[in-house]
Amino acid sequence: MIITAWSAGHDGPAKALRGRDGSECLMSGRTNGMSTVDTLRFDGRRLHLLDQRVLPAQVRELSLDDAPAVAAAIRDMVVRGAPAIGVAAAYGAALSVAAHAGSTGWRERVERDLQTLEQSRPTAVNLGWAVRRVRALLDTAPPDPAAAVRALAESIHAADVAANRRMGEMGAALIDTRCQVLTHCNAGALATAGYGTALGVIRSAWSQGKIERVLADETRPWLQGARLTAWELLRDGIPVSLIADGAATWAMRQGLVRWVIVGADRIAANGDVANKIGTYALAVSARHHGVRFMVAAPTSTIDPQCADGDAIPIEQRAADELLGLSGQRHAAEGADAWNPVFDVTPAALVDALVTEKGVVERPDRDKIAALLATS
Repeated sequence: MIITAWSAGHDGPAKALRGRDGSECLMSGRTNGMSTVDTLRFDGRRLHLLDQRVLPAQVRELSLDDAPAVAAAIRDMVVRGAPAIGVAAAYGAALSVAAHAGSTGWRERVERDLQTLEQSRPTAVNLGWAVRRVRALLDTAPPDPAAAVRALAESIHAADVAANRRMGEMGAALIDTRCQVLTHCNAGALATAGYGTALGVIRSAWSQGKIERVLADETRPWLQGARLTAWELLRDGIPVSLIADGAATWAMRQGLVRWVIVGADRIAANGDVANKIGTYALAVSARHHGVRFMVAAPTSTIDPQCADGDAIPIEQRAADELLGLSGQRHAAEGADAWNPVFDVTPAALVDALVTEKGVVERPDRDKIAALLATS
């Protein structure tokens, strides 16, 4: 693994930053007035990931050259967000096939790597979706499997960026008056292959003059809102106020929020939505206060095999993440912790599901099925 580090800042440079070794940084400059953040890139030999664990204090790139290292990066949250995880897994598969194709028993070795990738995070459905696409491609016995899987990974990457742009425009169209919005966790360029899902909607709406300010939940315990969402929005010049997670309901009560806009890690066949822990509470509060609730996610995040939210696996992470911060314990000695990192919002609390195929208002099983049947 190769590590390249840059100093951090929220103002996008006029051109791409370069690392100490002269290599180009993953953080690029502004495009059409909006900054871009490249979460990951692939050069054919290595997958380069922006290490989200150290933002915003440091911009650091990890360069990985095998599938187990990619799986570890997904598990350890170097890369996070369901769409970005899916793209990273596809490139991890490409590394595996490139390393093993043509040798005796290579499919078995690749399959072991695919299983390692698949098991790295249980909740984000895009991960398994990408791995299944690789398996299906290999089952066709392409003449050059390494080139075929690389091309598939690159197509998944490009499709995610294009889908985010479409979702941004469609989600922004739902916002009918200039207002403040609230978002939770990070569903931006850092959680995708580029532009973002929830933040893609916010970026598009901001460019259209529809957003005054974004309220960003801090998002305990990893502080994705404080560290990542605020950093992204500041780079784009979008006003952002950080709030404690527990302040969101009071902000709604004070009339400070018109829309809650979030992403998703998995959406069940009936429209139930798994997202970062705390999303369910926002949806309940939004419905009580007459605030509209929008979920932005590509159709690859929909799991038609998952009947409802009760069937979605909810990842439990280490207690230490909740008991301390940056290696420093702040909880009383002897205290344990319950640390589910996702919760499930019932479809009945979702006003609009925005996908690259269209908008589903008040999603339910029939509407989700119809959406997935759309070409």
